[in-house]
Amino acid sequence: MFVNFIVRCKIKENKMKVILTDRVKTLGNVGEVVNVSQGYARNYLIPNKLALLADEGNTKQMEDYQKMLSKKVEEEKKAATDLAKQLNGKTITVTKKVGGNGRLFGTVTSTELSKELEKQGVVVEKRLINVDDPIKTLGDFEVKAQLFQGVDATFKVKVEMDPKQVEEEKKKQEAAAKKAGRKGAKEGEEAKAEGAEAQENAEETEA
Repeated sequence: MFVNFIVRCKIKENKMKVILTDRVKTLGNVGEVVNVSQGYARNYLIPNKLALLADEGNTKQMEDYQKMLSKKVEEEKKAATDLAKQLNGKTITVTKKVGGNGRLFGTVTSTELSKELEKQGVVVEKRLINVDDPIKTLGDFEVKAQLFQGVDATFKVKVEMDPKQVEEEKKKQEAAAKKAGRKGAKEGEEAKAEGAEAQENAEETEA
């Protein structure tokens, strides 16, 4: 029990409170106070200006900072709501190469979806797009984007075969059809020749 107590104390000591200064998908939104590991806070969040150290002994400072951020939170939420209106129901098309088994080479990524949306004038960061079930086949799919806390949008993705591959497949089919046509013509000529020969033999027999 004493060992467990020490372990729990160490785990508690390794955690620290930070105030998020930007939305972090796995943690929360701007202005929220969250508990994270010291290493994550000091090596990633704070250096990348995603969070500030929240001094538990200075509650007033935390409250003042949250008030200062509240305007930014409201602005971001409004922007996310406006973006959701543009994104909901929108359809984008992604082209991919397909293997012989009908499955895609690779999967459709959030990066690809973000780029296709941007081409249509809708800017959505790839980190906000959730492709929960990997898209590995041609067809129509629905994808969700978590734009802000409580603000989601759903758009449609149409996955089609890469145009170059479509052209290649068309040429292969045409070549196969020509080959089959030549084979059929050759077999027809051979059958015709065999028929003529059989008739000639029959005439000789009658004579």
